[in-house]
Amino acid sequence: MKTFISRRLPVAVGTLLVFCVAGSAAAQAPPTKLRTKWAAEVTPTRALPEYPRPEMARPGWQNLNGLWDYAIVEASAAKPETFAGKILVPFAVQSQLSGVATPVTDQQRLWYRRAFRAPALSRGSRMLLHFGAVDWETHVFVNGRQVGTHSGGYDPFSLDITSAIKGSGDQELVVSVWDPTDKGPQPRGKQVLEPKSIWYTAVTGIWQTVWLETVPDAYITHLEIGTDASAGTITVIVRSNSGASGNAQVVVNDGGRAVATGTGPADQPIILRVPQAKLWSPDQPFLYDLHVKLGRDEVQSYAGIRTIAVQRDGAGVNRLFLNGKPLFEYGLLDQGWWPDGLYTAPTDEALASDIETTKRLGFNLIRKHVKVEPARWYYHADRLGVLVWQDMPSGGDTTPQNRDMFAAELEHVVDALRTHPSIIMWVPFNEGWGQHETEQYVQWLKQKDPSRLVNNASGWTDKGVGDVSDVHSYPSPIRPPLEDKRAAVLGEFGGLGLPLEGHTWIEKGNWGYRSYKTTDELGQAYRDLLYQLRILAGEGLSAAIYTQTTDVEIEVNGMLTYDRAVVKLPPDAKELSSRLASPPTVRDVVATSERSPQAWRYTTTAPPDNWFAVSFDDRAWTQGNGGFGRPGTAHASVGTPWQTTDIWLRRTFDLPAAPLTNPHLRVFHDDDAEVFLNGQKVATLPGAVSGYAVVPLDATAKGLLHSGGSNTIAVHVKQVRGGQFADAGLIEVIDK
Repeated sequence: MKTFISRRLPVAVGTLLVFCVAGSAAAQAPPTKLRTKWAAEVTPTRALPEYPRPEMARPGWQNLNGLWDYAIVEASAAKPETFAGKILVPFAVQSQLSGVATPVTDQQRLWYRRAFRAPALSRGSRMLLHFGAVDWETHVFVNGRQVGTHSGGYDPFSLDITSAIKGSGDQELVVSVWDPTDKGPQPRGKQVLEPKSIWYTAVTGIWQTVWLETVPDAYITHLEIGTDASAGTITVIVRSNSGASGNAQVVVNDGGRAVATGTGPADQPIILRVPQAKLWSPDQPFLYDLHVKLGRDEVQSYAGIRTIAVQRDGAGVNRLFLNGKPLFEYGLLDQGWWPDGLYTAPTDEALASDIETTKRLGFNLIRKHVKVEPARWYYHADRLGVLVWQDMPSGGDTTPQNRDMFAAELEHVVDALRTHPSIIMWVPFNEGWGQHETEQYVQWLKQKDPSRLVNNASGWTDKGVGDVSDVHSYPSPIRPPLEDKRAAVLGEFGGLGLPLEGHTWIEKGNWGYRSYKTTDELGQAYRDLLYQLRILAGEGLSAAIYTQTTDVEIEVNGMLTYDRAVVKLPPDAKELSSRLASPPTVRDVVATSERSPQAWRYTTTAPPDNWFAVSFDDRAWTQGNGGFGRPGTAHASVGTPWQTTDIWLRRTFDLPAAPLTNPHLRVFHDDDAEVFLNGQKVATLPGAVSGYAVVPLDATAKGLLHSGGSNTIAVHVKQVRGGQFADAGLIEVIDK
């Protein structure tokens, strides 16, 4: 990866930042839009003041957040002679909290400028300038001298600016940023220049904290921390700059008491054995404090000891195991967007609040969706105890240039985040967005970080590698087929939408996968989904991700409104989540064709109106094995090809004499379907699912079944678009 004015005075007015120019009319304030309660706490002198890198902290540092000069010029133009106004760093120029709230196109360049006072450097000391993240191509100048460049919107970078510092007085810092957003091939996640549907406002420029640190000539650049729960060890590699020599010292502390110490050369593993090691988990997120010293440089860090693996449970089904025990992982799809700060939370309290609410509602997992958060977000996940599936932000194409950019930034993101115990899975691709060379990326990730699982692609574009098989389904949950080596997970489902007046990004035109008018309606729909999800967990599903943590711009399918003011999930949400830990036993009554082909009678020519009746004579229909569909349909086992518009299916089966107590349909329909039992319609299923869904039977439908006798199931499926498949069966759900 390449590591390549008019003076305005800020005045706080309510929760808006207004910039006034001496001797001229006030600049127009950004339009008032939806804001969180934390926005009122943001001021030019208090913009994310916390130390930004808890996993490697030094006591002496200088925060450079605050008001900077800014200018937006043509992309090819040189540094401007005058700047347009003030911008509040580290909020992106498009955001309300920046005080600018204006778009920047791929034909423009954003310039920043500020002065800072450098501390006096003693002999043998150096000054480092750190950027949490800048989107996208960055050029940095100190006192007119270029000190470094960087390409990448999600990974932190540091520059040694010692040689550019002039004495100990005021210094000039200038930053130039060019961001093509969706006009370029670089990883960018959900940013677009023209937001719509599931695509959001672009983020350009500095969006994480900027800070200075003074270090010795020989200093620690970063730490690599690994743990082994079975051995009770913490392994630390102390990475250093080229001038470092001698042994590094590491002390492991438990509540201020040293429990392990070790020494060893820089850049070599130091293994520390912790007696009676305490393991990290969502229920008990215990963290050991680390004190690391190399020569005159000292840093503080921490470690959580845990293991994650795919193993077979007592029934022989592959499950996700945390610390040697199976754990059903239930989480939220977390976009990480804010109405006032876009990519950047207004305060550190706000940043932690989403995780705290997630935990309070009974979730133990977050899928961080095509975005990388600031280091403090992962610190909060570590200390609060939530598992994290980390997506790589997607790019827009698969040209050689894009592939090089993607590979470089993926490596830097993994390097930056690998110390965090909360992260248990890497997700390089989502739904085929920019997907390429999947098998090679999975192999590379497993070699680089064997302590974590890899999800080769979440939803629809599975290449059969990695540790999990992942499907997406809206709104109802499904389970991918069980496999011999991988665990079955549901990477996205739900998406229940509810716009609440006064809490939406726009008043009209909001969007959800399925919309409701009241919280009661949405609450009952959520309960129905969780009822089905629990049955799928009994069938072998190992994890599920509900869409999503908050509303985002025109999307209104969050558990929280976009301003984080209202929780839309029902009051019993935590109880519903907790029940997933004890799923029911599921028994096949009428097998589907998922594991072995089942015989049906079928026709693709419109039959008589009574085609579903028990008495209907179907002997003229063709006999074939299920499932029926288009070869290549994801997660579908096609026994008989079907590529016409409609298909009608019939099948007879016998039931045992003992009545069924809790029967459910098990149906894979792509697209619209109707299901009949013994001549009566029992289910109307609009749209498509990407796997076998569970459909509860009400009391009337249960009463149609003939115990100890013959029964008939009839199914009509209509092809609308995309994939094509039809299969059905019957299961008995036995609660423990």
